[in-house]
Amino acid sequence: MIATSNILTDTFERKHTYLRLSLTEKCNLRCTYCMPAEGIPLLPQSHLMTANEIFGLAKIFTGLGVTKIRLTGGEPLVRKDFEDILRKLSLLPVEIAITTNGILLDKYLLLLKELNITNITVSLDSLDAKKNATITRRDYFDKVIKNIKLLQKQVTKVKVNVVLLKGKNDNEIVDFIKWTKKEPIIVRFIEFMPFDGNAWDAEKLVSRNYILNEIGNYFGAKNLIRLTDAPNDTSRNYKIDNFEGSFAIISSVTNPFCDTCNRIRVTADGQLKNCLFSNSETDLLTPYRSGENILPLLDTALKTKKKVRGGMDDWKKLADPELHSKNRSMIAIGG
Repeated sequence: MIATSNILTDTFERKHTYLRLSLTEKCNLRCTYCMPAEGIPLLPQSHLMTANEIFGLAKIFTGLGVTKIRLTGGEPLVRKDFEDILRKLSLLPVEIAITTNGILLDKYLLLLKELNITNITVSLDSLDAKKNATITRRDYFDKVIKNIKLLQKQVTKVKVNVVLLKGKNDNEIVDFIKWTKKEPIIVRFIEFMPFDGNAWDAEKLVSRNYILNEIGNYFGAKNLIRLTDAPNDTSRNYKIDNFEGSFAIISSVTNPFCDTCNRIRVTADGQLKNCLFSNSETDLLTPYRSGENILPLLDTALKTKKKVRGGMDDWKKLADPELHSKNRSMIAIGG
């Protein structure tokens, strides 16, 4: 018999208390680092989790020790029953967080306030409208900026995710830091990661060292303050002395945080991924719909988790398209 207290603990003694839950594969953007320009083949609706199934699976995970659930997509807010899902999940003893591109955020601000959901991350890859449209292949810049300002009125600190791409937006690092001078914004720079259909190339990567050098050279190394990271944090956190906001670097490629990883993912079609980089998945939805006990499946999935990046433990493996192209596109995983 499986001890339920150990099901979400892997063989490296990493206890997984953070579930990233994808609500949909659909998105109203076509970001170059996330998906092919033509999009991806969408699964039939019957293959995707219903609101009740999302709640049921989430309830199992919280019963096993998950204390935080982040809703992702695609874009989670495009799902028509998003409010129903959020209200159901808010009944669980767990922190709810959301990652969104911000386009539809104004539609749900009152709901977020009512349910006291304040952990919101908005994706914005450029402070230049034309450049942002080039990266996202859609022109919603003004709407996103407006919604970030609206969100700031009810959330103490808004997180903004920026995927850096060499030759695209890497010359905006300093501009994003300047944004934090008088605004309580947390800018989070993310390294470009390899997934199916995003034409990953190491030459496009902007590393943590490059980011820190750019910031240190402009603002002065003595003004660069290293902040204390939260337990199991994926980001290394910093701020410029006397600035209102702060910034962070998520260096999954050049400086991974696998040793302290506490994250697991469930895709919109109910597949468990024990690592973002892993190309293996465990079907939870089919047995759940059949009324089967999914605990043995969870136990096996966690016990087979690799120590580093789904087994891509060196640069050669990471750069091998035969390995990372077998993984889903980022949009189909949920990030």
